[in-house]
Amino acid sequence: MSAKAISEQTGKEFLYKYICTSAAVQNRFRYASVSAETDWDCLTQEHPWLLTERLVVKPDQLIKRRGKLGLVGIDLHLQGVQEWLKAHIMKETTVGKAKGVLKNFLIEPFVPHTQEEEFYVCIYATREGDHVLFHHEGGVEVGDVDAKAQRLMVAVDDKLSEDQVKEQLLTHVPDDKKEVLANFIVGLFNLYEDLYFTYLEINPLVVTKDGVYVLDMAAKIDATADYICKAKWGEVTFPPPFGREAYPEEAYIADLDAKSGASLKLTLLNPRGRIWTMVAGGGASVVYSDTICDLGGVDELANYGEYSGAPSEQQTYDYAKTILSLMTREKHCQGKVLIIGGSIANFTNVAATFKGIVRAIKDYQGPLKEHEVTIFVRRGGPNYQEGLRVMGEVGKTTGIPIHVFGTETHMTAIVGMALGHRPIPNQPPMDAHTANFLLNASNSAATPAATRTASFSEPRTSNDSTPAKKSKGGLPAEAQASSGCSGAKATTLFRKHTKAMVWGMQTRAVQGMLDFDYVCSRDEPSVAAMVYPFTGDHKQKFYWGHKEILVPVYKNMADAMKKHPEVDVMISFASLRSAFDSTMEAMQYPQIDTIAIIAEGIPEAQTRKLIKMADTKGVTIIGPATVGGIKPGCFKIGNTGGMLDNILASKLYRPGSVAYVSRSGGMSNELNNIISRTTDGVYEGVAIGGDRYPGSTFMDHVLRYQDTPGIQMIVVLGEIGGTEEYKICQGIREGRITKPVVCWCIGTCATMFASEVQFGHAGACANQASETAVAKNQALRDAGAYVPKSFDELGDVIKTVYDELVADGTIIPAQEVPPPTVPMDYSWARELGLIRKPASFMTSICDERGQELIYAGMPITEVFKEEMGLGGVLGLLWFQRRLPRYACQFIEMCLMVTADHGPAVSGAHNTIVCARAGKDLISSLTSGLLTIGDRFGGALDAAAKQFSKAFDSGMLPMEFVNKMKKDGKLIMGIGHRVKSINNPDMRVQILKDFVKQNFPSTQLLDYALDVEKITTSKKPNLILNVDGFIGVAFVDLLRTCGGFTRDEADEFVEIGALNGIFVLGRSMGFIGHYLDQKRLKQGLYRHPWDDISYVLPEHMSM
Repeated sequence: MSAKAISEQTGKEFLYKYICTSAAVQNRFRYASVSAETDWDCLTQEHPWLLTERLVVKPDQLIKRRGKLGLVGIDLHLQGVQEWLKAHIMKETTVGKAKGVLKNFLIEPFVPHTQEEEFYVCIYATREGDHVLFHHEGGVEVGDVDAKAQRLMVAVDDKLSEDQVKEQLLTHVPDDKKEVLANFIVGLFNLYEDLYFTYLEINPLVVTKDGVYVLDMAAKIDATADYICKAKWGEVTFPPPFGREAYPEEAYIADLDAKSGASLKLTLLNPRGRIWTMVAGGGASVVYSDTICDLGGVDELANYGEYSGAPSEQQTYDYAKTILSLMTREKHCQGKVLIIGGSIANFTNVAATFKGIVRAIKDYQGPLKEHEVTIFVRRGGPNYQEGLRVMGEVGKTTGIPIHVFGTETHMTAIVGMALGHRPIPNQPPMDAHTANFLLNASNSAATPAATRTASFSEPRTSNDSTPAKKSKGGLPAEAQASSGCSGAKATTLFRKHTKAMVWGMQTRAVQGMLDFDYVCSRDEPSVAAMVYPFTGDHKQKFYWGHKEILVPVYKNMADAMKKHPEVDVMISFASLRSAFDSTMEAMQYPQIDTIAIIAEGIPEAQTRKLIKMADTKGVTIIGPATVGGIKPGCFKIGNTGGMLDNILASKLYRPGSVAYVSRSGGMSNELNNIISRTTDGVYEGVAIGGDRYPGSTFMDHVLRYQDTPGIQMIVVLGEIGGTEEYKICQGIREGRITKPVVCWCIGTCATMFASEVQFGHAGACANQASETAVAKNQALRDAGAYVPKSFDELGDVIKTVYDELVADGTIIPAQEVPPPTVPMDYSWARELGLIRKPASFMTSICDERGQELIYAGMPITEVFKEEMGLGGVLGLLWFQRRLPRYACQFIEMCLMVTADHGPAVSGAHNTIVCARAGKDLISSLTSGLLTIGDRFGGALDAAAKQFSKAFDSGMLPMEFVNKMKKDGKLIMGIGHRVKSINNPDMRVQILKDFVKQNFPSTQLLDYALDVEKITTSKKPNLILNVDGFIGVAFVDLLRTCGGFTRDEADEFVEIGALNGIFVLGRSMGFIGHYLDQKRLKQGLYRHPWDDISYVLPEHMSM
């Protein structure tokens, strides 16, 4: 959602902080917020004026007309305020249809004034610009300001001047107040623009001889502009509409949404309700809510929400478990139903998202059965068959009744089943598997022969031979011809030879476009080039049928446009932060006729500037917040239409006779499905996007369809919010639209809710009665459009109209041509489980693919929660075990004692020499590590092996010493250059004390210490050194900690795990020496001559 209401306190804080005006704004920051928990002593200390001034108190909870409702205490002292609050605070109140508890209040100084000093001012945004309303009689009795007020529209990018205000708004204001009011209103308008307000109302605005007073204020800001206004806004809390509580679960989902590239929404309507929904898609979620309410479930509907935009398995799991947790808190006498619905996805992997939902169902299977929950599932899209299979399986294994349906079932049919209005089929027919559509059965690798590429009623040549015809939307053809409008837009957006440029490295979307081109028998790919500013110019590899081709990628748009003058469509996958700049840049090139903006969340003020520029340049914008559009047989935008299985199932590889326009991307794919099942198919379809101000409107596209010969009927899927559908009504009545129009506006449930609900699309919110879906459906019906009774009947009405057109000869059905086939991508075939391939690598210690990093089966959050430390992590990654606490401590001690042994040892010496030669950290560290071996540091493994072999074979310590001497071998781990029995190594002593105190058994260590007694009796420095001690102690650890079998313990010694302890520990020291040399700025090392013994052969004469 973009426009969000803020509290009066927040609005006034913004105004007082940032308004720039010479008018004397009084009572700046003089307000105090009060709730049931308020400490009055602290409050009066913070706001001492509360003790001295007369006061006003009112609730600050987005309640309109508080004065008329008697919810304002006026001209009270502090005690009077407290008494007034006792009568109101935490009391349930009814405002309109909404019941709510009064919790938050605002106290401000009372301003004595006369009625003549009260004024009304309001600024609100529309598509064309910002409207400033002013009335010289403000206050409680202001009445119908729309009818009374003076108004002034400031066009997008224009500025408001004081002269305009005086001339057009202040005609009934006394002369002595005009200057102050004009200056204040201009300052208010600039504030409104700078802080991205979408609505700002002050009533009354009081002007006295002392200055300007802002008494009551209501405001909305564009929440999508947070990244622009964060420094000024700070942390903004958006209160819920009055009558609806703010639940922590809603805040949790909102936080998930903010951290995700996907869309996750949740609004709790009635937590005790028995009907719960988990719907994919902003448009689909509204349709399901509509259907539930139409079938009488409004009082039992528990929630509104949606997940879309390809959320990960973990994100879907978090979303699903939140809903399952909420619905299993209170039992219902009739049991509960969960509707897991959705339209046909364009790009979301249904199986992947369903895995998250299945995980949540398994976790909550007990409570779900206890609360008698029945689940109904309907979904389509990429890999949906696997998703439905998994969902059906979890129903069988858990015993939870789960009814599963695919695209063969009407989208909202499961609602009737869930509510008992229609029977549940035992075995619903399943559509063919994805693979059946995609695998090429023929042996031919050639491009498929041309299939049907023209509509039933359109000559095949007309689509390509007619030049682009630009029309001025909303005007008849003859009026367009005489208008001389330089910004006229094309009637035909896409052709068989349309070439596009893609902004962004969206390889999957581009491959989908190329596969669509191939299956439509296009001669060439529709994507000419890509633009991606974050890499240098290069070529990107794609498939054209079975062949690999290269598509150029450019760092900047100017180069791409220059080298590809044939491109006339730009598809922008730019992020919401960069979409505005990249789109403005694209419109500077006259070759571009159409731009699709996929990004969701572009601030409305920026979108309006894009629209203005597009109108000037004659560019058609599809989006923002859209999946795009499709013209079967010609061209598709990005991920529109989904994957090839859906394109083939919905017959999108060839044109039909029906054109549609929708707001929702997911619902546009559902329309593809409905139209393909009830008519000869789609001629063209566009999803204009869910934002409040889409780049092109319903009427723009309906008029294009009206003027396109191949289109015989039009389908419009409208939506609550805005008034664009009324232009269609006008067009039908005036005879501008003569083709049959089937139309349905979703969001009819909104009028049934007690409090305002913001649906998934930013524009899906009615600000007045005429913007409701119910009002628009009735107006369309009255104008002569074909309007069904509900979305459930949309397909039936489309079929009825189509059949009539066939019956009267307008449409002549053509013979269906079998679709061509496209080779399936290897990665997708593997995803579907159709092929297998041996992996190049195997790993059993770490998995980074999911939402959370996993070490040997343990999530990283658990590692930190359990405070496992470095030793515990090493145990997981090296030994795939969760080691006992003492074992982890021992590992960490080993790392500490082996970290360094001075600069003289060979490894440190090499590291230092390398560092002083100017080499980098990695090279210097590697130089030191390469010296580790049997003679330096690598004795851990060797010592462990030698002592273990001798001990396990039953040799006495003396026998072991004698045998090694006889064989002429050194005993690894015995001996030290400096330390001796008389000068013991404290590192060994520390470790020995710990091991003796904590290890269950130290048999091998005891054996090694007996060997030490023998060797030191011969020479005092033949002690068990730190390498030897760690080696034998580690063997004792592996054999006796209880986590390993004897064979496993021996295997770890054999494969060199123990030397890893020294390597890891000593790396810390080597890095320290490297940093030390760099910090000391030591120069190139050259060994001194006097430390080298030059032993050359005597001179020999020949």
